[in-house]
Amino acid sequence: MSMDTSIRRAPKSSSDTLFRLASFGSALLVLIVLAGIIGSMIWGGLPAFREFGLGFITSSVWDVQRDQYGAWVAIVGTLTTAFIALLIGVPISLGIAIFLTQLCPPWLKRPVATTIELLAAVPSIIYGMWGLFVFAPLFAKFVQIPVSQIVEGLPIFGTILYARVPSGVGILTAGIILAIMIIPFIASVARDILDQVPPILRESAYGIGCTTWEVVRHVLLPQAGVSIIGAIMLGLGRALGETMAVTFVVGNANRLSASFFDPGSTIASRIANEFNEAIGLQLNALMALGCILFLVTFLVLVLARLLIARVKVN
Repeated sequence: MSMDTSIRRAPKSSSDTLFRLASFGSALLVLIVLAGIIGSMIWGGLPAFREFGLGFITSSVWDVQRDQYGAWVAIVGTLTTAFIALLIGVPISLGIAIFLTQLCPPWLKRPVATTIELLAAVPSIIYGMWGLFVFAPLFAKFVQIPVSQIVEGLPIFGTILYARVPSGVGILTAGIILAIMIIPFIASVARDILDQVPPILRESAYGIGCTTWEVVRHVLLPQAGVSIIGAIMLGLGRALGETMAVTFVVGNANRLSASFFDPGSTIASRIANEFNEAIGLQLNALMALGCILFLVTFLVLVLARLLIARVKVN
């Protein structure tokens, strides 16, 4: 008998078939749950979109007494706080990751890494309480009041850095708290990514006389660029959807202000504040806000995919 005829494909066992069906069912279950969530949000928010149309997105009015609702203030607050969080958190996170992988003494590496991981495990409401009762008063006393006195009357800085009521809460405070919350996630992922860069690349760079900065800039970051973008987008997703911590420190004021020190609102904080007592069109408006938040998060995911694809091509 020839070798070709003697080799036969092993028959599929019942356990293999069961495993394939279970795997397929798990994947299908995720899609069904996601579709159910999206469908319920759209169905709940549809009356608000029908009532106000595009004006629901562009309007700044949120009047429960007159049943007039607009999402613009919450959208701007959400994007602004997330941008501030990334602006502060990303450089610090990358600095932590680079320090742990390139510069940290062996005896200090484990305590610092453990501390970062513990920060990621702290519940968001703890960050919110700390931000409201500890950070906000200190921020008002040592930052808002002195800065407002310095910039008062100046053309640009007097607008964006002047606190009418220096209470410590506001858009900038929420952004700082969010930055503290996303730093552990980005730093942990970035550290693992940098650790996976082949040591021979770093050793070769040092061998030809490169400094630590040159090794990081021209060897480590290009090699880990795609994954670092993914880590940053993970932090951005956390910042966009964070609820309790932001609700404590953002001020929850439905108004647009050019000053970062003034109170504001985000989509998540508005839903958290009003959902428990909302009825009728107000409830529909909150559901519509949830749809918008989902859309914003989806657009961020699409943008991340495009950036990653572009980096891979280059």
